[in-house]
Amino acid sequence: MRAAVMGSPIGHSLSPHLHRAAYAAMGLDGWSYEAIECDEARLPGLLAGLTPVRGQRDGEQGGEQGPGERVWAGLSLTMPLKRAVLPLLDTVSDLAVEVGGANTVVFADGLRHGHNTDVHGIEQALAEAGVPAPRSATVLGGGATAASALAALRNLGLFAATLLVRDPARAGETAEVAERLGVALAVETFDKLDAYTGVDLVVSTLPAGAADAFAGRLARVPALFDVVYAPWPTRAATAVRDAGGTMVGGFAMLLHQAARQVELMTGRPDVPVEAMRAAGEAEIARRAAARPQ
Repeated sequence: MRAAVMGSPIGHSLSPHLHRAAYAAMGLDGWSYEAIECDEARLPGLLAGLTPVRGQRDGEQGGEQGPGERVWAGLSLTMPLKRAVLPLLDTVSDLAVEVGGANTVVFADGLRHGHNTDVHGIEQALAEAGVPAPRSATVLGGGATAASALAALRNLGLFAATLLVRDPARAGETAEVAERLGVALAVETFDKLDAYTGVDLVVSTLPAGAADAFAGRLARVPALFDVVYAPWPTRAATAVRDAGGTMVGGFAMLLHQAARQVELMTGRPDVPVEAMRAAGEAEIARRAAARPQ
């Protein structure tokens, strides 16, 4: 069976290390997982070439399509493909529809099934860090991950949040997600950050380094979930920790969303999360050691 992660750029992805570690621990010797560079323009053609054999079921081993060619089990999708993939799928889970993005494609019964495991990853990351269900929250950034964060907050019982972005005019899709989720969303700009840090939780979905300028202003929050996982901890996360707050990193989210992907693609619930964690942490450490000082 074959699986892969697609996106652009894709060379930095930790997903191959996580998924391969899971396959090894689960004894799935015939499974492979690769990284494929793919932007929105290439996605339809690449996806069309991965049509599964009709009758294939999740986790079924074997199923040769031709001499030496293994059946595709599924795909992990990262930016910029999570929204672009939706019209190319045969079925889409209710959650992926609500969030407006699928980060997982499972090939089964000759069809392409879209799922969102990012929401699960966020929920598990917060639970693992001991962060209680927030009564108030501010989300930094307005992309696909921000949409998943709003869904996670909704699932934790929060039906109102503030979204801080550079340009509110570009947050239209995320505002639509909030409406589908039943979350009352206020959209403001980053210059108003100080007015929205008196909350239980701040979720930063900004790229690495982008929240550094806000580190001092975020230090007062009880908990910060920063989706960045390298370099870690970020300046913002360090500021929160040093002030006695709880910092949650992006690696935990990545780990748990990948574990759910493995479960969906293999059809097996016995996903070895700790083996995946060890493999991911080892790769992060290796990259940090190789980075010029």
